[in-house]
Amino acid sequence: MHKKEYSLEIGGKTLTAEFNDLANQANGSVMLRLGDTTVLATAVMSQHEQDIPYFPLSVEFEEKFYAAGRILGSRFQRREGRPTEEAILTGRIVDRTIRPLFNHQMRYSVQVVISVLSIGEDDPDVLAVNAASLALATSNIPWNGPVSAIRVGQKKDEKVWDINPTYEFRNAHEFESDILACGRNSNINMIEVGASEATEQTIAEGFTEASAHIEKLQAFQEKIIAEIGKEKLEITLPTIEDATKRLFEETITPQLSDALFSGPGKKGIEALKEEWGSVLDEKAPEEKKALALEYYEEKIDKLLHVGALRDNKRADGRDMDTVRNIYAEAGNVAPMVHGSGVFYRGGTHIFSALTLGGPDDSQILEGMEIQEKKRYMHHYNFPPFSVGETGRVGGFNRRAIGHGALAEKALLPVLPSQEEFPYTIRIVSEVLASNGSSSMGSACGSTLALMDAGVPIKAPVAGIAMGLVLGDTPDEYKILTDIQGPEDHHGDMDFKVAGTREGITAIQMDVKVDGVPIAILAEALEKAKAARVHILDVMEQAISAPRAELSPRAPRILMTTIKEEQIGMVIGSGGKTVNQIKELTGAEISIEDDGTVYFTGDSDGTAKAKVIVDQITREYKAGEKFEGVVTRVADFGAFVRLGEELPISGMKSTEGLVHVSKIAPFRINDVSKVLSVGEKVPVIIQEIDEQDRINLSIKDVDPEFATRKGIVPLQNTSHGGGNKNHKSES
Repeated sequence: MHKKEYSLEIGGKTLTAEFNDLANQANGSVMLRLGDTTVLATAVMSQHEQDIPYFPLSVEFEEKFYAAGRILGSRFQRREGRPTEEAILTGRIVDRTIRPLFNHQMRYSVQVVISVLSIGEDDPDVLAVNAASLALATSNIPWNGPVSAIRVGQKKDEKVWDINPTYEFRNAHEFESDILACGRNSNINMIEVGASEATEQTIAEGFTEASAHIEKLQAFQEKIIAEIGKEKLEITLPTIEDATKRLFEETITPQLSDALFSGPGKKGIEALKEEWGSVLDEKAPEEKKALALEYYEEKIDKLLHVGALRDNKRADGRDMDTVRNIYAEAGNVAPMVHGSGVFYRGGTHIFSALTLGGPDDSQILEGMEIQEKKRYMHHYNFPPFSVGETGRVGGFNRRAIGHGALAEKALLPVLPSQEEFPYTIRIVSEVLASNGSSSMGSACGSTLALMDAGVPIKAPVAGIAMGLVLGDTPDEYKILTDIQGPEDHHGDMDFKVAGTREGITAIQMDVKVDGVPIAILAEALEKAKAARVHILDVMEQAISAPRAELSPRAPRILMTTIKEEQIGMVIGSGGKTVNQIKELTGAEISIEDDGTVYFTGDSDGTAKAKVIVDQITREYKAGEKFEGVVTRVADFGAFVRLGEELPISGMKSTEGLVHVSKIAPFRINDVSKVLSVGEKVPVIIQEIDEQDRINLSIKDVDPEFATRKGIVPLQNTSHGGGNKNHKSES
């Protein structure tokens, strides 16, 4: 094996890039290692171009179960299947970072594959971006890299930034902000942020901190490229004929401005594009149609930039800072769901439905990186009718998974803890009409659904998508608040910011340019805050706080705690005991490893199940008082049941003995004359002996018990006879 290594100290650890001949059929490859986490990135370009109207780039992030040193997967399929959500999201991060640095007029397919070979305590997502960059930059594939990635995090109430914090570190501390940033040349071109109501200033400072480390990584990559980088292939980009351009100027250009600036939506643009296609079919059939249609998109793109930069003009006539019309409604749409919300922002219409379940309804995750239970899920659907098209209905793609994950991340910081609210929460956001920023609309609609269901969230969350139009000079730009379809497609930035009135909970950004200066991002954060507060004002007119009562259609959950050594007692042999309790009460019972027991079902069933489990596991102490039930009477005393009778076969209720001497403060000769089976009697636990037998007393809690029944002590007289005027035990 031929190999060459390069190393860099970053965040207190050594980053090592190894170039070898393992994957020598690829145009470029690298093994990148940080700690015990190692990824292999490969980049390949096809030898033939395609006649399609877009640049064909694909990015695959491959989780390999062997990387975790465990045999994972289902019992019946011990190999990797469809990618996990985590793998899809990481692939999207890499794609969004490297894509802007390609010439999108290129029609050669490029595929980047990142395979995780070993996973330790360091997250492979940062490595994946840097490895993809090195594989591309050292290959002969035309690409305007390199680009670098870093994660920075700041714990609550601390001002120190942790660099590339590990899984363990992130799980052990409460972070105010967790920022994954990618960029080059002091600009940022991809962002993923999860935060706990962090301020705009804190996030901007995080961008600056990340950028400083990105520049170190850039210098590291550039040194490697200078030493071993291959010469880039010379590719002739396709161009359309001058005659076709003149045809465009004659037939389409006069209508272009009206199509773009005629109002909200893309219908005018798409209609004119179809007209251009018809003109091509009739008057320029020899021209490559895909290329000519791309020329149309370039003209729309240029016109949108000129309109914003020169004329302060947007496609739908708004000024730069105005949010489209907002409508919010909580409930009233689907009466059987536990909570629902309807949210409109201009032509984007979202319906979010919330369902509550018990702990057993949580999702079990078992992947290379994550093995845990997930109690909050947010799913996003984007049917074709939402954009006025026909197409496949059902299923989901990377975009749907990414948008659902973003809305989920935005709401997670305001959800109550499992101890406060032990429900599993699933929200489904249905995009019923779309004209930009449906993921942020989903965060808004889902907030309404949470409050409608009575989930005690800490604060409402809203989100907004900010756009950007850049000019030819650094100070020539326009920030666009609440971008719609054409601005999303032809603008230079999609900067989604979600949060509460107090601060930011999630950010996601991708761009179509090399990068965005941090100063512009900081300005966009402030404008996003103003828009977010405006949206929250409207949402809170629909519902100002979570409803005081949980939805009547939601199940009820009760909770108790038992000792870990009592878990087996409640479960019983082969689950016999717990299954009997479920059958008797109709409640679902979930027992955690720490002894927390959850009862899910209707109010009566959960209460009954809890009583049974509490009784099974109760540990009695001397001095406790009860009203017990006599179960047996003997010459030496009576047995009294403490608590309710256990309706579980093979399991006896807890009983104690009231010795005859403990019934009354005087001698009792016949216990049956004082106590009878089924009678309720007051008792106190006097002691629990070494064999766990419980000794009870009636007289020490109620000395007059026997006397009230007409039982009195034997009366002695000087004549030696009894007093016939009194009932006596003599």
